[in-house]
Amino acid sequence: MGYKSLRDCVNDLEKHGHLIRIKEEVDPYLEAAAIHLKVYEKQGPALYFENIKGSNFPAVSNLFGTIERSKFMFRDTLDNIKTLVELKNDPIKAVKSPLKYAKVSLTALSALPMKVGKNFAPVNFAKCKISDIPQIVNWPMDGGPFVTMPQVYTEDIDQPGIMNANLGMYRIQLGGNDYILNEEIGLHYQLHRGIGVHQTKANAKEQPLKVSIFVGGPPSHPLAAVMPLPEGLSEMTFAGALGNRRFRYFYDAEGFCISADADFVITGTVEPMANKPEGPFGDHLGYYSLKHPFPLLKVHNVYHKKDPIWSFTVVGRPPQEDTSFGELIHDITGAAIPKEIPGLHAVNAVDAAGVHPLLFAMGSERYTPYLKERKPQEIITIANHIFGKNQLSLAKYLFICAKEDNPDLDIHDIESYIKHILERVDLSRDLHFHTKTTIDTLDYSGSDLNAGSKVAITVAGEIKRKLFAELPANFSTPRPFENYKMVMPGVLAVESPKYIDEVTTQKEIDLLNDYLKDQDLNGLPLLILCDDADFTAKTMNNFVWVTFTRSNPSHDIYGINSFTQHKHWGCKGPLIIDARIKPHHAPPLIADEKVDDKVNLLGKKGASLYGII
Repeated sequence: MGYKSLRDCVNDLEKHGHLIRIKEEVDPYLEAAAIHLKVYEKQGPALYFENIKGSNFPAVSNLFGTIERSKFMFRDTLDNIKTLVELKNDPIKAVKSPLKYAKVSLTALSALPMKVGKNFAPVNFAKCKISDIPQIVNWPMDGGPFVTMPQVYTEDIDQPGIMNANLGMYRIQLGGNDYILNEEIGLHYQLHRGIGVHQTKANAKEQPLKVSIFVGGPPSHPLAAVMPLPEGLSEMTFAGALGNRRFRYFYDAEGFCISADADFVITGTVEPMANKPEGPFGDHLGYYSLKHPFPLLKVHNVYHKKDPIWSFTVVGRPPQEDTSFGELIHDITGAAIPKEIPGLHAVNAVDAAGVHPLLFAMGSERYTPYLKERKPQEIITIANHIFGKNQLSLAKYLFICAKEDNPDLDIHDIESYIKHILERVDLSRDLHFHTKTTIDTLDYSGSDLNAGSKVAITVAGEIKRKLFAELPANFSTPRPFENYKMVMPGVLAVESPKYIDEVTTQKEIDLLNDYLKDQDLNGLPLLILCDDADFTAKTMNNFVWVTFTRSNPSHDIYGINSFTQHKHWGCKGPLIIDARIKPHHAPPLIADEKVDDKVNLLGKKGASLYGII
């Protein structure tokens, strides 16, 4: 749909029953986020907040809250965009079928960014201050208000211009901590990202990096900011093609690039090596990312259009609105990543585990087919390739199986996939560790910021065991491990004493090993040590969230009858993952009950959320 603005999108969604208005005054501190979370949980409509306390500007959230609504917004362009991305990944198709792809090629050409006169740019209507913007705070321990749906624009200092620019979604802290109100804000990004590359080049020349932060605009703009686009396809061109409207821009008097259709634009500079503490922030793993030094932006101007809308989302334990972002991205890009890695058929960053901690994959196992026993070989090579591939390199746990063993296996069905793995895994052979390496900055299960380990669990061959659906009648565990519960066939959650330190943990593992080493537990290949067995076993989402966000493979994987041979670690009994909360972990996100009680009143008869929450 060719929306000219965010307001066009809001009006269209409201017309078709995909958006409701909240007329009551809403506090931007926790209350707006709590409303969003309750409506998202019910898979409800987009939300237009008419009256945000302390601000003259309305706000909108949950635009992408369902995959159906996301596709509705791009109903006229989605098929062409899928084909465009397919062509960028495999351009030879256009040569083989020029007539078939002619329309799509023209779509890309007609979507090139368009420079406009600033006098005709809606965003040039007026200026305001950072403090005038709705000061949305999502979680009680957040360091301040954040921009959670930004489009952060930077240019390459060696190759200036919009076609070599980067548009990314990096969180922005508007206030709190040591920031000078209305003069300084914080940027959270890593140096390997597009903006980080630009900053490194600017630092080398001892020049400030110009940054423009766009908020709002047509919905194709924020989606373009998070898209993993093929090489050579700019985010601005993609936004134009997806939105059926060219990305309009101009440069202000200070030389900052401005999105003409944005609702708000914040401009500023990052001086070489300038930083201040940013955070904490309730993040997508379901925990807080803590306070750390990140780049500092000196604010120059805040522009807005005549009738702007502030756009935001709420980040927290998945699934959340960004889950729909991910589904839409997958729908658009299709098999882009598998095509880039030979032998890889599918990969799933498991949303319920916070995306980055856990990957499920399926690859071909074609090496040495003459072997009497099929075993992982090619998929080990594929696993190493995955660990070196862009955002996939942040993963801690990678499970990869051979497609030939079950071509119909669905890598998005968590229980079925894990069952397939556990039925076939050889725990003495199939675990491959990478120690003292990098993991996601937001993951605090490692030993330091960005530091942790990885493990690839590679599985190929025939079924080796029948998984226990119920525990054997004579099964027991030693004190104090007496409360346990089956999660699924082959997986047992074992409630354990509060974690103290590694020395104590090793004593606990030794105790379990001595007690279980002589039992026949072939049908129980995985034990999860946890703080709450009932919670862990309640749902598959709970299981993967607890297990893979609260453990660091090199430190927290143990095994019954474990051994090390020629630098290779394995075990002959069940694998044990210690998924208890450790002292160095970030605290989990917990909502404010008083705010929840207040929000529940909006669900009463006559209030804006009646019949929705």
